Amino acid sequence: MSIPQPIKKSVLGVILDLDGTLLNTDGIVSEVLKVFLVKFGKQWDGREADKILGKTPFEAAAAIVEDYGLPCATEEFVSEITPTFSDQWRNIKPLPGASRLINHLKGHGIPMALASNSPRACIESKISCQQDWKESFSAIIGGDEVPAGKPSPEIFLEAANRLKMEPSSCLVIEDSLPGVTAGKAAGMEVVAVPYLPKQSHLYTSAGIEGTLPLEPWHIGGLVIKGFGRGSKVLGIPTANLSTEGYTTLLSEYPSGVYFGWAGLPVRGVYKMVMSIGWNPYFNNKEKTIEPWLLHEFDEDFYGEELRLVIVGYIRPELNFPSLESLIEKIHDDRRIAEKALELPLYSKHRNDPYLEVSDRGDHKNS
Repeated sequence: MSIPQPIKKSVLGVILDLDGTLLNTDGIVSEVLKVFLVKFGKQWDGREADKILGKTPFEAAAAIVEDYGLPCATEEFVSEITPTFSDQWRNIKPLPGASRLINHLKGHGIPMALASNSPRACIESKISCQQDWKESFSAIIGGDEVPAGKPSPEIFLEAANRLKMEPSSCLVIEDSLPGVTAGKAAGMEVVAVPYLPKQSHLYTSAGIEGTLPLEPWHIGGLVIKGFGRGSKVLGIPTANLSTEGYTTLLSEYPSGVYFGWAGLPVRGVYKMVMSIGWNPYFNNKEKTIEPWLLHEFDEDFYGEELRLVIVGYIRPELNFPSLESLIEKIHDDRRIAEKALELPLYSKHRNDPYLEVSDRGDHKNS
């Protein structure tokens, strides 16, 4: 999805979508469907998630029943899977930059509404664990509160009504085609974002040097052999980590490019840029974790322990028309990461105890 031209009209209020725009709902959905479909002898393919993006829960369920040829009616599917989803919403994570943007808009006194195709009760459940989110919105509208969900404009028109604003004075931020279509049909300015960080150029204080800060998170393990394409195909020697034990992490964090610090206990601490995702250019069957240590090593270090402290986010995962364009983008990511890691906000994490270097390579993963 491309970013529209800069907004020309005066925007008085912002209407935000929830799933895929503020919250990484896709991770929870994928984990639930992965388990659920096994009952029918089917295997969920996470790359098919875009088929249900932006749809109402019933429409999404109907698409899954049809695509996988399930021997049940859509109503039965919804009835059986809904309790599982309800149990999982408390584990949902905000997308990078979501809380920062909400706080930014709130701090500047810009009224906000939340408009989602999900039922109102489901929305309330999803945001209940996000600190101060509910209080930040002047209005919350669920798909069950209007005659038709997105791509119908009704949910956005109702949001404008509750904000007591003209539709033309509202900005919609959406991640899906149905949402973008609905916003435009409502006569509103619309910003289409695959993930919220792509919008950071509109709110400059929400982004730093083309990056978004994250609460640091730690992963570690032994360096394993990957697909052999890092050095041979891309000319970029990644230090792949096994995804074993990181199923939950891979569902919680959106696919994309991150950066931070990497520690090899017997070698030192280095700048690092890392991709998490499907690598659509290479059509991966599983999500992978592929860090690139920004240092020239004289030898391989397969089997050595690698510890990572991830401190920032650069961009969502993309597909590319050519190998050359992929390589060019990866080197752009490197330049952004190297520059950002010089900033005090990020450089201070170089001393994270998790990266502690020893003269003996006998650290255990924490």
